[in-house]
Amino acid sequence: MRTLLPPGWPRPKGYSNGIAAEGKFVFVAGEVGWNPLTEKFEAKDFAGQFRQALRNIVAIMAEGGAKPEHMVRQTWYVTDKAEYLANLKGVGEAWREIMGRVFPCIACIEVKGLMEAEAKVEIETTAVVPG
Repeated sequence: MRTLLPPGWPRPKGYSNGIAAEGKFVFVAGEVGWNPLTEKFEAKDFAGQFRQALRNIVAIMAEGGAKPEHMVRQTWYVTDKAEYLANLKGVGEAWREIMGRVFPCIACIEVKGLMEAEAKVEIETTAVVPG
């Protein structure tokens, strides 16, 4: 994989503007921060749900032979931009703990609601495992 950064552009903090990759694609549907076995939300706070969503993503990627370092893009859907911004410290801690120093292309979008009414965040992921 190669991070794409046009000449003169500042390096983004916490994500990449673009990534070029070749290999086997692994697609992860929008994952929410619930316990995947019970489909119940154990965490009611944003950072707790974010942390669980990342754990769910890592487990699904592993089934396809992917690891966090293979992620090339994510789309984060959040139900409250202010709550997301107020929880950046917890989001960063969860990211470093579960994903490490991996910075895929990320888009973050505030939405009116998610299919699971208790969900505060839903994350789609694409990974590319080198061939």
